[in-house]
Amino acid sequence: MEIRQLTGADVPSLMKLYRQLSPADEFPSADAAQEIWQRIEAQESIIYLGAVEAGEVVSTCFLVIIPNLCHGGQSICLVENVVTDEKYRRMGLGRKVIAEAVRIARRTRTVPVVRNGPPRLQGVFPVGQRGQLAGVEGVHALHHVGQVLHAGGLVAGVHCQL
Repeated sequence: MEIRQLTGADVPSLMKLYRQLSPADEFPSADAAQEIWQRIEAQESIIYLGAVEAGEVVSTCFLVIIPNLCHGGQSICLVENVVTDEKYRRMGLGRKVIAEAVRIARRTRTVPVVRNGPPRLQGVFPVGQRGQLAGVEGVHALHHVGQVLHAGGLVAGVHCQL
């Protein structure tokens, strides 16, 4: 099992996994998905991560780093679309991909916010504090999604659709 940044070669497997996240959604065709992926790859501020087993994406999230004029210019890192394949759940893979997203956020000095994923893995993670959220080492969740969250003086409004 490898936790890594996803590439265009992973798109078919990723789309298959996303059907478990949102079964009622309409998804783009394979060609359209590749075109969308090319636009994603052109954005340095968007990173897709995944746990990959035998060439298949079995757990994933993506993060987007958003510049911010408030709070001393500290950017916000939104972590979205957290999903693990049904056959691989309860193995800690969601926590591992989120932990990698948090590591990336810390490197860029952003405040990571997990929005769309399992409720136990949602929250705001202040940079530089110690603690745990559902087993993610070195992060600390402050309140539940849907509330205004305070992280070391920083405030982020989080809304989630599950």
